[in-house]
Amino acid sequence: MMKLLIHWLLSAVTLLVISHFLHGFVVRGLEPALVAALVIGLLNATLGLLLKIITFPITIITLGLFLLVINAAMILLAARFVPGFHVAGWIPALWGAVALALVGIAVHAGSKRI
Repeated sequence: MMKLLIHWLLSAVTLLVISHFLHGFVVRGLEPALVAALVIGLLNATLGLLLKIITFPITIITLGLFLLVINAAMILLAARFVPGFHVAGWIPALWGAVALALVGIAVHAGSKRI
């Protein structure tokens, strides 16, 4: 449970950091970042999982890089539902997906040490 909370908070902070450095990626405060991180996580766990299963052959051919496209699509979809969270297009969404993937890797690696 603690790992899940840490991942959620770090994802929200990552969204805030991305919004400061990436043009076209806007998060208007901590509350929209927390809601956006939650919505992105829920979308990845439901619709994203279905898309990952359907596009498995493409993912194999691209050596997993297509997963970033799916995650970017989930970020763009979340931006439509969360007030205070806006992503201007695919390029900012892809960079956001890369940053969130790196945070996920770090949290997963850190949880193995505990």
